Amino acid sequence: MKLISKLKKIGFSEKEAQIYLQLIYLGPQSASVLARHTSINRTTVYDILEGLKQRGLVRNIVKSGSSTFKALHPKELVHFLEREKTETLRRIEKQQESIEAILPELISLEHAESTKPKVSFFEGEKGMREAYEDTLTADGGILAYANVEEMHAALPNFFPDYYKRRGVVNNIHIKAIMPSNKLSLDRAKKDKKENRESVFVSEEEYGFSPEINIYNNKVLIASWCEKLAIIIESKEIADFHRQMYKLAWEGAKRAKT
Repeated sequence: MKLISKLKKIGFSEKEAQIYLQLIYLGPQSASVLARHTSINRTTVYDILEGLKQRGLVRNIVKSGSSTFKALHPKELVHFLEREKTETLRRIEKQQESIEAILPELISLEHAESTKPKVSFFEGEKGMREAYEDTLTADGGILAYANVEEMHAALPNFFPDYYKRRGVVNNIHIKAIMPSNKLSLDRAKKDKKENRESVFVSEEEYGFSPEINIYNNKVLIASWCEKLAIIIESKEIADFHRQMYKLAWEGAKRAKT
């Protein structure tokens, strides 16, 4: 029966739906009559009616010592769903409060139990945007190998705004080693405004495509050609890349002079 199926979709059980529809069709009835019409055990019928009463869908009528049950108007189903929604939201809010209360403890357990590097993969344009959003959590700046031409070609509607959010809104300083192509040189003209320090290397000799960002205890590696980003979270690996970056930065500045 289609109505039973539809009632089940809003939280009724099969037997609850049968009882409820019989009460609407027959009008007020005793549990015995409902048991006979639905072929459901009378004791079970009482239990179902009690549940429907608690949900505000059925009313008990006692007259001359006999008890009958009446389904409230079908419009009450709308109010029932409103009550269900309110209760669900309250339950979720309480669960959220409980999780937030124990979150620091859970995080501390995670770090205490594992010293292995964590590797996260991000694919496609959406994934790469998500990876770069993580760099906005940088505390202490970002060290980057960046090719602006490749970056803008891959995510043209993301990076102009990203520079402002990183450097101005979040006040995160970045040092960037870049190949000396036109877009990179043009971008460097806005270094002061975008909270950046740039140094250039020969594009003919070091015309790299991928980008690497070193921040916090993380290393972000982005492949623009393959539309793939990887974030490695490891203090040891991040510290190593910082040391190598220092060598590259000093070498690039010497080459420039």
